[in-house]
Amino acid sequence: MTAENDKITIGWREWVRLPGLYIPAIKAKIDTGARSSALHAFNIVEEFQADGRKMIRFAMRPLQRRKNLILNCTADLLERRMVTDSGGHRELRHVIQTPVMLGGKTWPIEITLTHRDTLKFRMLLGRTALRGCYLVDPEKSYLTGRSLAKSYRSEGSRKEAT
Repeated sequence: MTAENDKITIGWREWVRLPGLYIPAIKAKIDTGARSSALHAFNIVEEFQADGRKMIRFAMRPLQRRKNLILNCTADLLERRMVTDSGGHRELRHVIQTPVMLGGKTWPIEITLTHRDTLKFRMLLGRTALRGCYLVDPEKSYLTGRSLAKSYRSEGSRKEAT
């Protein structure tokens, strides 16, 4: 068990990296009211097999205001799970596991894939992913820094697709 004073304090929104999906930066809402984490995804290709593992392929837009920036991702598929959103709507979602980087720490989390194109944040980081490592200050933002926000300024980080 981690002592309280060993925990990193983060704000209600932070920039995170998803290195296993080759997503150099995405703005995440830290949502302690949500049990699971969610990631914006579209063009979800049903599961396929690769090296004896169940996989899934999907596209995502990491930045709300850049509709032309589309990242194509492939991940191990854990399962499909029924999830109830904050509005009470139930949806069967694909669940993946991938590492997340936040505040100098990297650890694996489960993420559900869903269409979040109309929402302000492309990712929700839920309480299960945060357990034991972080304290959330709801009055602050970007306490781990904004340096990841510059990731898409260099054209070499990922190719844009249309």
